[in-house]
Amino acid sequence: MSENLTLDDVAVPLRTLRLLAADFGHLPAPDVRVSTIYPERLELTFYDDLPGFETWREALGIASDAVTYREQGDGRTHVLRGSVDHAGAVVLLTGYADIVAPALVGGAA
Repeated sequence: MSENLTLDDVAVPLRTLRLLAADFGHLPAPDVRVSTIYPERLELTFYDDLPGFETWREALGIASDAVTYREQGDGRTHVLRGSVDHAGAVVLLTGYADIVAPALVGGAA
């Protein structure tokens, strides 16, 4: 689908980003991605910042029970994902965080 697309073809997620920056400029800055592969999507991603993910989830009105949870990297990384239609674009919100192994009680195993 990315063949021969113009900037106009990704205008909807770019406009959505502009609106989010105006309305939520005080919120933590995510990694932002607009792609010609999914020209209707705006991706907001947080790395090692689940509180930032949660702040944006609430601001976008994504219900907590609509967030999916999985693990990757042999169980070393949490992945949270939710999406919402906002201003004509699909906003995909993703958060990654390391899974902290509990300390061994009493030292070595």
